[in-house]
Amino acid sequence: MIEISLGIHQAGKRLDKVLKRHLKEAPDSFIYKMLRKKNITLNHEKAVGDEKTVAGDTVQFYLSQETYDKMRGGPEGQTADPDPTFPEIRVLYEDSDVCIFVKPPGILSQKARPEDFSINEWVIWHSVEAGIVSASDFESFRPSVVNRLDRNTGGIMCAGMSERGLQVLSELFRTRQVKKTYAALVRGKIEAEQDLTAYLLKDPYTNRVTIYNNHVKDSKEIRTVITPVKNFKDRTLVHVRLLSGRSHQIRAQLSHISHPILGDPKYGDPAFNMKYGILMQCLYAYRLEFPATVLPGISGKTFSVEVPEEWPLGPAGA
Repeated sequence: MIEISLGIHQAGKRLDKVLKRHLKEAPDSFIYKMLRKKNITLNHEKAVGDEKTVAGDTVQFYLSQETYDKMRGGPEGQTADPDPTFPEIRVLYEDSDVCIFVKPPGILSQKARPEDFSINEWVIWHSVEAGIVSASDFESFRPSVVNRLDRNTGGIMCAGMSERGLQVLSELFRTRQVKKTYAALVRGKIEAEQDLTAYLLKDPYTNRVTIYNNHVKDSKEIRTVITPVKNFKDRTLVHVRLLSGRSHQIRAQLSHISHPILGDPKYGDPAFNMKYGILMQCLYAYRLEFPATVLPGISGKTFSVEVPEEWPLGPAGA
């Protein structure tokens, strides 16, 4: 006899749905036949499949190990350790529903190729390492990042560590209830706050966007608020707040107003980047402010971090 215990991620689901996820290769007819013959039981009692499960329930499989393994199919989930070169991730806050952490620049938010180990894979690995989710929970739920950052943009990201956490966070970000503020170091001086409205058109073939002052076919309206924080001789540290969320919006719009971000390889000024020898994109998601929410750990709270020490915020022209 083989026995498994059900966790919080299976709770509230019909037993037959849980079994179909657990026995991936088993036909429905096999599962219902095993239930009828009491070869699969719930808490050692006969079950029909429509029972609602609760955390702590146990399921017994009176099957041979060979049959059980065959019906289980492939691996339960990606829990491989990160590559040794994968940077250490700083966690700002976590509980059973959410994880808030800092993504270093140069790391993908989600993998582009099957062999990539992105932040999303780190979230899955970390959820198991921290004991928040077990590998068997992946049959019904998989932790996932909610907000994405470009590869070369660092800063605060969030992940849902439970179904409730993922659903609530996704809705908060979708409806723009989370106030996101970025820090950026740009070329030239900006001396007053600017509330910018423009139109963005993305070329899916080059993964590059173009900003227009007026609407053009297929373009999307964007709005960005830029607030100067500190002026240097030839550059400015600014805070940027998105009132719309489009691909490459901050980078392209700052470039459009002649204040490209230092280190930006796509929309930046190569000569200016070379002057400061900057090898990183000086754009950072440095603050997230949450509204009141049903998730007590983040309700009404603000999380913020400092920008990287490597940013040229000192001398070299001051």
